[in-house]
Amino acid sequence: MTLELNRIQALCFDVDGTLSDTDDLYVEKFLPFFRFAPDPARAARRFVMWAESPGTLLMGLPDRLGLDDELLRWYDWLSRRVSRPLRHFCLISGVRELLTALAPRYPMAVISARDERSTRAFLDHFGLTPFFHVIVTALTAEHTKPYPDPVYFAARQMGVRPEHCLMIGDTTVDILAGRRAGAQTVGVLCGFGERRELERCGADLILERTPDLLRALEREEAQFMPHVQTP
Repeated sequence: MTLELNRIQALCFDVDGTLSDTDDLYVEKFLPFFRFAPDPARAARRFVMWAESPGTLLMGLPDRLGLDDELLRWYDWLSRRVSRPLRHFCLISGVRELLTALAPRYPMAVISARDERSTRAFLDHFGLTPFFHVIVTALTAEHTKPYPDPVYFAARQMGVRPEHCLMIGDTTVDILAGRRAGAQTVGVLCGFGERRELERCGADLILERTPDLLRALEREEAQFMPHVQTP
């Protein structure tokens, strides 16, 4: 697996499991249900991973039925009336350093299936908003992931063609959205997805953690640099 570095002009990041350490929070929530298992933490994590696939399909169902706008407006109305503490946000270690290093080199976008309020709350809470040229959430484009519409929208806002974007995410819907838009894709294993399913979806590269992206890009860049012959 490798990337075509000469094609990459902009970066698109998912949030949950890619920038935000959401899967660990879900594991913690389900842990009490597996307290009698030989390894409760492992059992809870396996359950979260197993639930991710049908969960992503259900996320796309309202979109296919044309009900996504109504459902998300209802969710936004409800969330404004139920205050939630910010402790449910958790930044993946090394993400800030990654974004700091990449921001001078690429325009960057967030492409999330979250609602706009919680997406911006996460980014603002950790001071990440200035890194991104555009923030695409569930209602920004006509359809959300796994449709390519969010990638098309982000590309237009960043002034690049969709095929010159690199989509980084942890689930099959991220990979499918990127591929359907003609973009290259990177799957990360620090979230909900597993290597086998990300490979099946055609991810161009799979990394253990999102912060590994910097080293991967530098490695690809080194391969394009001409060899300097010393006398």
